[in-house]
Amino acid sequence: MTETLYALTMLCAGLLFGSFFNVVAIRAVRGESIVHPPSHCMHCKRELRWFELVPVASYAALGGRCRSCRQRISPRYPIGELAGGVAFVLAYRHFGFQPELAVALLLVSILIIVTQTDLDERIIPDKVVASGVIGTVGLRFWSHPLPWWDYAAAALLGSGVLLFAGILGEKLLKREAMGGGDIKLYVFIGLVLGMQATAVSLLFASLSGVVFGLFWRIKKGNEPIPFGPFIAAGALCAYLWGNPLVEWYARLLA
Repeated sequence: MTETLYALTMLCAGLLFGSFFNVVAIRAVRGESIVHPPSHCMHCKRELRWFELVPVASYAALGGRCRSCRQRISPRYPIGELAGGVAFVLAYRHFGFQPELAVALLLVSILIIVTQTDLDERIIPDKVVASGVIGTVGLRFWSHPLPWWDYAAAALLGSGVLLFAGILGEKLLKREAMGGGDIKLYVFIGLVLGMQATAVSLLFASLSGVVFGLFWRIKKGNEPIPFGPFIAAGALCAYLWGNPLVEWYARLLA
């Protein structure tokens, strides 16, 4: 009963923070303040009341439309809120109330934000990534299951691999092959994951990106592919389940 209560608490916290992450993602790419003006309808600009800001429930109750102008509200809002709720519960179920939980919550928060900005505008804002790096460095004084050098080396490994891939791709394709935001994001991810999990995340992100990219090319042609969502998915999978997968693979080779 207590475990269920804790999980529900984390779900509610994740839904609330997911709503905030929506605001950060939208305003960060526009260079706007995340605190002013208050939340408002993107169409008629009317300030929203508290009962219109209940995560997921308000969207469902309003039928996905603004209460005043009746313009359709993007489904990205409840999706972002649900992503926050699910991610917070996954982090809690994996780590429990241990110091590493704070690092995990910071990771999923940054990943949810940059996934949205990359999907919307093909941008991973430097301020968001820098906030993650600064926060992780501070938290690593409190929680560091691995040696400090391991996290620092992982930050160099992840960003270095993407930098090399970007340079090589640009020479071969004669156009930008890897965004600077993706490279900087891996500095943050490396500080969270450590060497082994970072290597696994690179593998996950690359494989999923290549498979999706084949379908993307058929439908969208040469339109740039947002790689941020694949980095986010790869990083989260590697952080939560990377070590068991590595151990399983090692047993297969033994």
